[in-house]
Amino acid sequence: MELKIKAVFPKIGSDIPLPFYATPGSAAMDLHACMEEAVVIPAGGRKVIPTGIAIALPSPDYVALVFARSGLGIKHGIAPANCVGVIDSDYRGELHVGLRNHSRKAYAIQPGERVAQLVILPVCLPELAEV
Repeated sequence: MELKIKAVFPKIGSDIPLPFYATPGSAAMDLHACMEEAVVIPAGGRKVIPTGIAIALPSPDYVALVFARSGLGIKHGIAPANCVGVIDSDYRGELHVGLRNHSRKAYAIQPGERVAQLVILPVCLPELAEV
């Protein structure tokens, strides 16, 4: 499968890396916060964090899913607001990650910080039958 990623913000490739698989056994790529300054998520609050990238999946046979980073969730209570983000094959806009702070204290997302994980999976579209 060919996954095309393009930068939509000039910081990508200079200050902020493109997503990559950290090890040969990695199933997901880390998504980085692509912004000029820190964004504070208040206790119990939510913020939308830009990633600076757009993707082009090769066909409707694939979906991109955005998952939490366990370190942010376990250490700081920061997790995707919608649990799992679904990026359809025909979406071409910038990827953003909605994050929720489940802790009792504010947390600042820093520019370039790893905020979520991106997984590409095949899609199965079964025909439904009423029974």
